[in-house]
Parts: sequence; structure tokens; C-alpha cells
Amino acid sequence: MRDLELARIPAGSVALHDARRKTRSTVELEAFEIGVFAVTQDQLAELLGEPASHPRRPATEVSWQRAIRFCNAASEWEGLDHAYAFDGEVITWDVEADGYRLPTEAEWEHACRAGSTGPHYGPLAEVAWTSTDGVSTPQDAGGKLPNLHGLFDTLGNVWEWCWDLLDPARYDDYRVFRGGGFADDAWSVRASVRRGGSPRLAQDDLGFRIARGAFATPGAAQGWSAEADRERAAYDGPLPPGWTPRR
Repeated sequence: MRDLELARIPAGSVALHDARRKTRSTVELEAFEIGVFAVTQDQLAELLGEPASHPRRPATEVSWQRAIRFCNAASEWEGLDHAYAFDGEVITWDVEADGYRLPTEAEWEHACRAGSTGPHYGPLAEVAWTSTDGVSTPQDAGGKLPNLHGLFDTLGNVWEWCWDLLDPARYDDYRVFRGGGFADDAWSVRASVRRGGSPRLAQDDLGFRIARGAFATPGAAQGWSAEADRERAAYDGPLPPGWTPRR
């Protein structure tokens, strides 16, 4: 399989902001690894048999569920423990496994920011493919400048799936995606912007980036916990202004 190149991200903290719920939190992170590039069409084709008409472009039209299956397939290829277990459409993360997985959104933002505190880790025209470039498709991975961790295209080009639920009290099983895409403007292509969709959603500006890292606390790691998901899902308070009800 084509190499899944990873960068080592040191331990640190990241401040997360959810503008719609008006919440802020600081997450302490252990060191982990994350893909230097989004997974490409070529890599997806090799493991899952997807067509690769543009091998070096980020793989898109990939659902969250398909991205999860890619992670397990990559782990199996390299003899690593699967990070994910399937029970029908219910997927659980074994945080003690050393296999490939999707980053948590706290990991994603920490890796994207690379120590920066503003909305972008560099001049947007130099680091991200956005609507100002006038392109109509994702571009080959690595065509703009990387951040200080050596990661390419965490902003712009394609949105990237994360492990986390968006807001289970409002959107059931919707999962987070981050980073903005080639057709988005500067307001959407920011390190803090979070959106989400059904785990079955597939669209032309949505891909994913893989991560690795095992942790010692079952059911909780890197800003995510199963207990917190259950608590959020049980929330029955008033909707914030402008919030879309459950589908």
C-alpha cells in the first residue's frame, strides 16, 4: 500500500469553541500521530477498491462509515490492532488499540493550529485552496504550504471527518467534519469552524485524514468520552436560537 505518512504531534492543550452552543473548553492532549496529507484517491483505491481517476487528489465522496472501514483495513494491512469494532451500524472505538483511526476533533484542531492562535496558520491564499482560487474540484494534496507541523491542506481543499459526534441531542448520529473546502470562503475555512453530517453522507468536498495513538483510559481519550456523548444525547433543554431541530 502507498505509504500513509504521519507526523508526530506533541502533547499540549487546545481551546475548543462551539459558537452555536456558546461553549468553550480546554482539552489536554497526549502526543499522537496524524496524516501529513488527507487520504488520497490512490490510497483509497488500493485498500477499498474505489476508483482513482485523480490518484493524488484527496479521496472524496467518502462517508464517515467508509472512512472508518478504511482505517481498519489499513490497520489490518500493517498488522496493527483494529481501532474500531462494528455491531451493525454501531461503531465503537477501542482507545487502547494502536491501529489507524480518525482524529478526535480536539486532536484535529490542535494539529491544524500548530501553535497558531488566529483563524488561519498562515496567509490563506498560501496555505489553503478556497473559493478565491476559482477551482471547481479538489486539488492534488500538498499543493499549498504546510503548517508548522508539516501538515498540508488541513485548511481548505476538502473538509475532513473526525471521530466525534456533532451534537447528539440535536442531530442524533451526525459526526463532525472540519477545515473547509475548495468552494468555501474565508469565514468557513478557519481552524475553529465545526460542521457535521450523517455518517452516511458523501459529498465532493468531504474527505478524511488518519491518525494513530493508543491511550490507557477505556471509553475516553483526547477530548472525547463515551460518557459525555451519553450525557449530551440526554439533554432535553431549549434549542439555542437558530438551531435546526432533529431530523
